[in-house]
Amino acid sequence: MSNVLNSAKDALDGRTLPKPIKGRGLTNAGVVVLQFLFILLIETFEYSITKVGIFTGIAILSALFGGFYLGRTGTTFASVVNPPIAFFISTLILIGTVGGAGLHIARFGLDLVTTLGAGAPYLLISTVIGWGYHFWRERSLSRSA
Repeated sequence: MSNVLNSAKDALDGRTLPKPIKGRGLTNAGVVVLQFLFILLIETFEYSITKVGIFTGIAILSALFGGFYLGRTGTTFASVVNPPIAFFISTLILIGTVGGAGLHIARFGLDLVTTLGAGAPYLLISTVIGWGYHFWRERSLSRSA
């Protein structure tokens, strides 16, 4: 009980933020699943109301930073590589189901290009930030070892 109170006191003092996942953190597979489900959820919500835009872009960036924060040491590569792949797969799923394109090749292709184009700026930003952080982190870990 005193450990819980001490960690809550430290969190209130602003010194440390307690992680919601106890232990070492998420593995590579855990990071991939978490990012995919988060992007799919937000994109489904936004795609059912309008088309893909700012909310999905924020979800992509949040998934990247969430992977960095919740993952174990050594999961930065999976955190960087997965959001574009998760966005593409969730877009394929949503166009065929929620989007109503079905198996119409022309409409499916047009919706795919439109959706991926709308998410491109956010993918570019997350890629630059993610790879920069990954290389910086790997370099700092190799220097300290």
